[in-house]
Amino acid sequence: MSSRVSRRIAAITESATLAVDAKAKALKAAGRPVIGFGAGEPDFPTPGYIVEAAIEACSDPRWHRYTPAGGLPELKEAIAAKTLRDSGLEVGAAQVLVTNGGKQALYNAFATLLDPGDEVLLPAPYWTTYPESIRLAGGIPVEVMTDETSGYRATVEQLEAARTERTKMLVFVSPSNPTGAVYSPAEVQAIGEWALEHGLWVVTDEIYEHLVYGDAEFSSMPVLVPGLADRCVVVNGVAKTYAMTGWRVGWMIGPADIVKAATNLQSHATSNVANVSQVAALAAVSGDLSAVAEMRTAFDRRRVLMAGMLDAIPGVACPLPEGAFYVYPSVRDLVGRSLGGVPIESSAHLAGLILDEAEVAVVPGEAFGTPGYLRLSYATSDADITEGVTRMAGLLSRVE
Repeated sequence: MSSRVSRRIAAITESATLAVDAKAKALKAAGRPVIGFGAGEPDFPTPGYIVEAAIEACSDPRWHRYTPAGGLPELKEAIAAKTLRDSGLEVGAAQVLVTNGGKQALYNAFATLLDPGDEVLLPAPYWTTYPESIRLAGGIPVEVMTDETSGYRATVEQLEAARTERTKMLVFVSPSNPTGAVYSPAEVQAIGEWALEHGLWVVTDEIYEHLVYGDAEFSSMPVLVPGLADRCVVVNGVAKTYAMTGWRVGWMIGPADIVKAATNLQSHATSNVANVSQVAALAAVSGDLSAVAEMRTAFDRRRVLMAGMLDAIPGVACPLPEGAFYVYPSVRDLVGRSLGGVPIESSAHLAGLILDEAEVAVVPGEAFGTPGYLRLSYATSDADITEGVTRMAGLLSRVE
């Protein structure tokens, strides 16, 4: 008997990050004192002026009806202005497509650019959604492995070694989810020039552009390599910068012909993004960056706290991240040993033990293409970080 679900959809792997977060919330709702480090969202409320703009929009009949599938014209203009202000990339409104979050922007980009069999270079560790969206669009993700010894940054040499005649695209992410790695301007430029030389498309995810710490510096590839602009799609959104994960507003920026084609796709998929959310996003991108500065200060403090506590646990090696709001410690020295007489079979198995026995939710590295690691988000309170990592340390001290 044939499956009721198509092979294409059945092949999609469940989002491990959402699954871990859902399980942690369910346990918490059941009365368990679970501390969740799984979710990739700020623990701050959306700034008040943005919420007020949305409240006003709810009462305005203009926003009760369909609007252009590609986004409100005034929001597209504001996104173009914000992009010039924040990264130095100059684009017109016709090069902007407003989407239902960054995920839809990514899928639109892959579906618009990839033909069946096209290979996409994907540095690992990678965010869980990239390979699934690439495969749905008919592409073939080609993993380029990195680890903590290189700061989780891929080199031109590694990318060139993975390139074949079927390679069409590179996915580039800095700052990185899940590792917090930030490429230097020189590294960004070198990779961009390599992609341009070989005629590759680049999809660059800039959603964490404002969350960099210490001496790290965000760089936009099409700004450093202007010749690449005609073969580059930039993905961004309001979720991380303005604590608006639930509002579902992202965008893609690219050559006008690609954006026009992606807009046609979106017109058949979802039509316009919810108008109230778009009005809220307009207030966000038109305003200043004081809210993100406040969040960045808190995240900076928390990353040092969490990374330091984890790195002090025997068998755990945790580099200090330079961006986003994640740490990505190696637990490879713990895999193969035993905890309370139970062999630790993998980092996924270890993550399950940590949830069951320490009541702390973390995401295993298997979800990001690199077994032997854990991802923890420090977008939570200092008290939860201290308590949660202390619980983990107590549990892992029993590893033999």
